[in-house]
Amino acid sequence: MFRQMRRFKQQISEEECVRVLTQQPRGVLSMIGDDGYPYGIPLDHWYSAKDNKLYFHCAKVGHKIDAIAACDKVSYCVMDEGYRREGEWALNINSVVVFGRMRTVEDEDKKREICTNLVKKFTDDEAFLQYELANSFARVNCLELTIEHMTGKLVNES
Repeated sequence: MFRQMRRFKQQISEEECVRVLTQQPRGVLSMIGDDGYPYGIPLDHWYSAKDNKLYFHCAKVGHKIDAIAACDKVSYCVMDEGYRREGEWALNINSVVVFGRMRTVEDEDKKREICTNLVKKFTDDEAFLQYELANSFARVNCLELTIEHMTGKLVNES
């Protein structure tokens, strides 16, 4: 159903894909938008190793929510900051592309877990976390991406 990677010599392992998803804070979510146009937006994410899913927070209404309601199939692309080998100018970047199905999370406890883990990706300020949960949690929407296919590759920009 999903294509195999054409440049298979550049393919990275599933473990390396998980490392990128875990360590990097954001990526680009792509959906089918209005009138069939592609719609891609940057989002913060939290990867849960426990259930091999990606989680997001967002508003309860908007283009993204409408697009997901019309078609739950999405892709999500994440890349790391890259590195340069000594003496080389070219950047080496690991990228991961995930294909899967997106749904809204209804369970309040799960939503709290998602929001807590998203905040902890950016800060260890417990007071900030508690403030956000107390003041913004009622307005937040959380999304769950069930991974159906995932590939990653190491690209050298030269």
